[in-house]
Amino acid sequence: MVPAPLATPQPPYGYRPPPSPAANPFPPVAAAPSGPAKIALLVPLSGPNAGLGNAILDAAQLALFETGGDQLTLVPRDTKGTPAGAADAARSAVGDGAALILGPLLAGEVEAVKPIASDAHVNVIAFSTVTDLAGGNTYLMGFLPRQEVVREVAYARQRGIGRFAALAPNTPYGHLMTDALRDAASSTGATVSKAAFFDPSAGDPSTAIAVLLPSGSTPPSPGPDAPGEAAAPAAAPAPPSPAVPNFDALLLPEGGAQLKQIVRKLSAAGLDSKATRLLGSGLWDEPDIGDEPTLDGGWFAASPPEARRDFEQHYRATYGSEPPRLASLGYDAAALAAALASGKSGPPFSREAILNPNGFSGVDGLFRFTPDGLVQRGLAVLEVEPQGNVVVSPAPTRFQDLGY
Repeated sequence: MVPAPLATPQPPYGYRPPPSPAANPFPPVAAAPSGPAKIALLVPLSGPNAGLGNAILDAAQLALFETGGDQLTLVPRDTKGTPAGAADAARSAVGDGAALILGPLLAGEVEAVKPIASDAHVNVIAFSTVTDLAGGNTYLMGFLPRQEVVREVAYARQRGIGRFAALAPNTPYGHLMTDALRDAASSTGATVSKAAFFDPSAGDPSTAIAVLLPSGSTPPSPGPDAPGEAAAPAAAPAPPSPAVPNFDALLLPEGGAQLKQIVRKLSAAGLDSKATRLLGSGLWDEPDIGDEPTLDGGWFAASPPEARRDFEQHYRATYGSEPPRLASLGYDAAALAAALASGKSGPPFSREAILNPNGFSGVDGLFRFTPDGLVQRGLAVLEVEPQGNVVVSPAPTRFQDLGY
């Protein structure tokens, strides 16, 4: 089988044709009579985020090969990770006749691209999660954190949990997640009893933890020795009493080493993670999350893992490296472009086609776009276990079954 014809990018990035086809989450479409449509991919192929940008490009090329996308020509353009670079990339792509823009990745880049694409009447399917950028001709395909919280709270309520709290970084992301927790809890009749924020650059969340947890009991100090009595031997310090929080689940929207440090300090402060359910975010979606015992039993919402696992295997077999988590966005975006090219749900690459209410199914599960330009995803709930995360609430397979 001959790989799909792609635009020949310039060094330092290049097309590496996959050796063989594999599972196909999008149906192949027939080539348009007028020849292949040009689809621009705007990602950072140089600069600090070049590794991720090149992985997204590789995943997009893999998708076009596996979906029989010879009706499309992929036109990669380097945004250099800057708004100015993204604007230049968009002008170049539009000048080359791109019918659809995939990307860019960062919020500032998307903001710079929007007016250029709008003037050219070209729709944009971007990878950002900054919801203010959605609308008009711009659709956001990134993983929206608020939906993760809504999904987790819905499942926790099914399991009888009604009192929540949050320990979050004092950042826009941390406040967004905490606000989402309050909204989701309120809409289901639950409460958020406490929320505490820590400075992620300080390296010590102890002050914020003290806001969440009551102090453990301290043994009384012995009184002064009576005259003529020998001093009593010093007693060994008693371990801290377990903290008894006024919440049943604690949202921790943090990841990596910072997350593991936080849960160790929570445990040292007396929080029993077996009695208080820990809730995560997409930042928990890491293969080594179960290495930290305190996180065992925690829940987080994420894409259903089965299809993504297959994608990761195909990517490794093709390129000989591990795909970063966000590489799957490149695969699904390119495969989506191939599906939109069919014209089955509206003129190719049109708003009508993009807003297909039946949605699409990709390696990150079920998704569709809303009229305000935001993606709606069918998420699973996973439980952290030492041997690997386990799905405790499967992702819906139809939007009628979304339920959150």
